[in-house]
Amino acid sequence: MRALTFHGKGKIYCEDVPDPKIVEGRDAIIKVTSCAICGSDLHIYDGIVPTMQSGDVLGHETMGEVVEVGADNKKLKVGDRVVVPFTISCGECFFCKRGFYSGCERSNPNKTMAEKLWGHSPAGLFGYSHLVGGYCGGQAEYLRVPYADVGPVKVPSNLTDEQVLFLSDIYPTGYMAAEFCNITEGDTIAIWGCGPVGQIAVRCAFLLGAGRVIAIDTVPERLELARASGAITLDFKKEDVYDRIQDLTSGRGADACIDAVGTEPETTSGADAVIDRVKVATFMGTDRPHVLRQAIHCCRNFGTVSIVGVYAGFLDKIPMGSAMNRGLTFRMAQTPIQHYLPKLLELIERGDIDPSFVITHRAPLDDGPDLYRTFRDKKDGCIKVVLRP
Repeated sequence: MRALTFHGKGKIYCEDVPDPKIVEGRDAIIKVTSCAICGSDLHIYDGIVPTMQSGDVLGHETMGEVVEVGADNKKLKVGDRVVVPFTISCGECFFCKRGFYSGCERSNPNKTMAEKLWGHSPAGLFGYSHLVGGYCGGQAEYLRVPYADVGPVKVPSNLTDEQVLFLSDIYPTGYMAAEFCNITEGDTIAIWGCGPVGQIAVRCAFLLGAGRVIAIDTVPERLELARASGAITLDFKKEDVYDRIQDLTSGRGADACIDAVGTEPETTSGADAVIDRVKVATFMGTDRPHVLRQAIHCCRNFGTVSIVGVYAGFLDKIPMGSAMNRGLTFRMAQTPIQHYLPKLLELIERGDIDPSFVITHRAPLDDGPDLYRTFRDKKDGCIKVVLRP
């Protein structure tokens, strides 16, 4: 089969790889009908995700048709149309039983590797390094899905692929980002990053009752799309983020702040941002948390900082004195996708939200390597890429 594979920093190929096979009784094989390039895939493209190996199949936003099921899988049958969560979860362990599917204790076969970096291992993830299992991803013609009687959700035939594909990751992640803010009617929510997750977080914040959403970015197309969703936009290259939020909130700060950027922010000023770049470039640091520092300072006393942007390791110079003395709450997670699926699918069916509004580029799988570059470089108005194998 054809698949997008990693071969080093900036090197993504579309090439032939072995077809997946049933390995365990609860497995399923799906024929991929749609997949997407996620913003977090760009961290792999940029070479900052550890334990990637040459030839690894990429991708964790995937849906398709079931073509084979394992002997122990009683939930799915051949012909079912499903969306596959990016988190691989057994459904039976301590965390899965409590709805914390992205903390699954059983699905990462390389958990000892993760424990050395993070203390404890999260769930296995599709297409996202050997640190979280080394599973083949879904930017391919076919995908093996472990624990397929827990993860995939069947989708109605009246909904298009584009309406439901993002149930695999960015729609639940954007919703969770807003939900973490504990929004009360009329709150002001500030969101750093107007990529796909940030765009969905804007709409979900309004859906949950926010009075104002401040969307922070510098890419014109992203700011325009956020404005179309009702947000006040702020270009961080043209105005001071902290001062502008203070002006908009009469000096109080935002009720909650969402970091939808993570470890690779685009920054043009600030001593801390320069130091971050130097540390990462000289292997003295693992991440560049400029946005997180800014979000902490812009959040009102006893507000919430919601973190859904990806961080990998150890963060320097986090203003914990500010956070502690002002009573901030931090909420963060790899999204436990399965927890949100029934509710979010219902919102799509009711017409309350259509996540496909973020799609700007549609292409066959063979165009994937070029579109990785286009997406990373923010060229051609690219906000979200959907591929059809």
